[in-house]
Amino acid sequence: MRYLLCLTVCFALSSPLASQAEEAKKPNILFISIDDQNDWIGCLGGHPQAKTPHIDEIASRGTVFLNAHCQSPLCNPSRTSLMTGRRPSSTGIYGLSPWFRDVPELADLVSLPQHLHANGYTNYSTGKIYHGGYGRKGKDQEFQVLGPPAGVGVKPKQKLVNTPAAHPLVDWGVFPHKDEDKGDYQVASWAVNTLNEKPQEPFCLSVGFFLPHVPCYATQKWFDLYPEDELKVPEIIADDRADTPRFSWYLHWKLPEPRLKFLKDDHQWKNLTRSYLACTSFVDAQIGRVMAALEQNGYADNTIIVLWSDHGWHIGEKEITGKNTLWDDGTRVPLIFAGPGITEGQRCTQPAELLDIYPTLSDLTGLEQPDGLEGHSLTPQLKDANTKRAFPAITTHNHDNHGIRSENWRFIQYADGSQELYDMRADPNEWTNLAGDKKHAAVVEELSKFLPAKSKMPAPNSKHRVLTYTDGIAIWEGEEIKPDAPIPEID
Repeated sequence: MRYLLCLTVCFALSSPLASQAEEAKKPNILFISIDDQNDWIGCLGGHPQAKTPHIDEIASRGTVFLNAHCQSPLCNPSRTSLMTGRRPSSTGIYGLSPWFRDVPELADLVSLPQHLHANGYTNYSTGKIYHGGYGRKGKDQEFQVLGPPAGVGVKPKQKLVNTPAAHPLVDWGVFPHKDEDKGDYQVASWAVNTLNEKPQEPFCLSVGFFLPHVPCYATQKWFDLYPEDELKVPEIIADDRADTPRFSWYLHWKLPEPRLKFLKDDHQWKNLTRSYLACTSFVDAQIGRVMAALEQNGYADNTIIVLWSDHGWHIGEKEITGKNTLWDDGTRVPLIFAGPGITEGQRCTQPAELLDIYPTLSDLTGLEQPDGLEGHSLTPQLKDANTKRAFPAITTHNHDNHGIRSENWRFIQYADGSQELYDMRADPNEWTNLAGDKKHAAVVEELSKFLPAKSKMPAPNSKHRVLTYTDGIAIWEGEEIKPDAPIPEID
């Protein structure tokens, strides 16, 4: 009789029903991405007037990393790095093209969603997770269920701001329209409906918001959160670039995003600041809608929430707007974990990287990490935010330009060998370059040890915002930058 009972139990444990029960025990994942979102988030303190109550609520329920940084200050290489667990210097993906699976030696990398799916997860995805339409084609095997792609949604008949480059996406401001017609509202609605329809568990629901990426359009009610007469623009100093190498300009030599000079001359600085903050609060509200659906459908207790942005964004700091820099304004991002296995109410100052999300989720879901991941699990800090971390955050923008961010220092080395060093405790705005001060030679030497040992040249078919420096010649998007060439829109 005992023998028969044992057989019955063994059969039950090996049956499909038992397997389904085991899968259901795995935590679900809500994977929230925000495009071009810098540290202007309430819990991060990047702007004193930022209103993001729903993101702040997620942070209070888990651990927020106050010193988290992207691996590249540009959409495609940043998202490729996060989703594959490899650094841009290891893949050669630096520009907006190519899609990494079109590069033969990278085509078979196991991405984060593929890793999850191989271990029983169903991937639901909407909005922008990879750059552009990457990962959404019929032949792609990244997600099992796809919702609407990222998009601007309703737009004015004409651009609201005549920027120097006249790019259609580089625009901002308020005009009469409805929140419901915006692309991010529709992305959130699909995520809410997916949760209401009880997705197959365990699931990973990826929700990628487009705003506050340009064009920064918002309806009047979001602008009203930031009255113009009370609005604070970013704090800057005159001639901030006087002590930075000329090569720092090469990383954003000619871009659609305008310089600070234009914002001042055209009286657009407050308008852009207000537009960006309004869009940030709008996205926060959409995140609140998704979080409410998670709670209402009973998933909150067994769902790991990860919220992140692909890179920062300048709004006048260092005399520019946009990304494509190795300073904190270009690299610092929101990174928040909440849910089972994560200590609540923590604020961690240890350096963290978006590259760490892949191994961290592997740990939190009890999955074995694939070989080749270059990030490090954040689970020690998710348990105790005071746990020291031996690794700095490393950001790379184009071949052989790297920023190293420790808890207290930022070190930058460009492809021509020029350097910058900032004491982030005494100088959080990075106004004083200390690289030439012999008193800090030991700091430079120590941080230099973390420069990537290898730095691949751009992958085949790389284009859009690609810079190379070979034999003393800098090439920006296929054109040589002469040593005495005037800096566009500045000189």
